[in-house]
Amino acid sequence: MAINTVLHTARTLTSGGRNGAAHTLDGRLEIKLTPPGAPGGGANPEQLLAIAWSACLLGALRHAAHARKLVFPASAAVGAEVDLAHGEQGFFLSARFAVSLPGLDDEIAHRLILAAQRNCPFTKATTGNMAVSFVLA
Repeated sequence: MAINTVLHTARTLTSGGRNGAAHTLDGRLEIKLTPPGAPGGGANPEQLLAIAWSACLLGALRHAAHARKLVFPASAAVGAEVDLAHGEQGFFLSARFAVSLPGLDDEIAHRLILAAQRNCPFTKATTGNMAVSFVLA
């Protein structure tokens, strides 16, 4: 895929892996990392992926609505679940998304979800690499 314009570059530094810490080089985010299920504070990479991906998907939904000259619901939300799993091929991820678009007809909402899947960079990056499902909540 050819790149015409880079819109943003996220620069981070992580140390210690799942038992470490990470921060953005611009100072906007600093976070303690912990493995899934570990006691204490901190977030795990799967939680961070779920937040980032659902935020990106919500933006793609808003874009799809505006492209169709629809009013995007102010209370729209995306619930995300990202699984860290293990199988014969080693570790892998799967994800499920529950999209809430209050006030929109179900058929229109489903069309927006399909359009958002085609435009969301996170969804594009994972297509064919992991099991992903989207439902209207």
